[in-house]
Amino acid sequence: MGVTKEQVQASLTSKLSPVHLEVIDTSGGCGASFVVEIISEQFEGKRLLERHRIVNAALEEEMKEIHALSITKAQTPQQWKPISQDSATTPTTEA
Repeated sequence: MGVTKEQVQASLTSKLSPVHLEVIDTSGGCGASFVVEIISEQFEGKRLLERHRIVNAALEEEMKEIHALSITKAQTPQQWKPISQDSATTPTTEA
């Protein structure tokens, strides 16, 4: 059997200490395709391409068996919080 969602989560958690991590197995359970959303302080000062390389490096062993990895979000906690706070504090207007 291929890589499990739990293996991907464990590797990313131990190597990148994310404040938020979501891993979805999009392969139907065979472990060949994953979607990742990760928020980590280790991305501070890094461009998007560098962040993706960091994630790929953290999954070096797993990538030997993964055929597709989609990183939908790779942000710092500071970038992530304003987005979640904006949606929570958006005022509603009444007509």
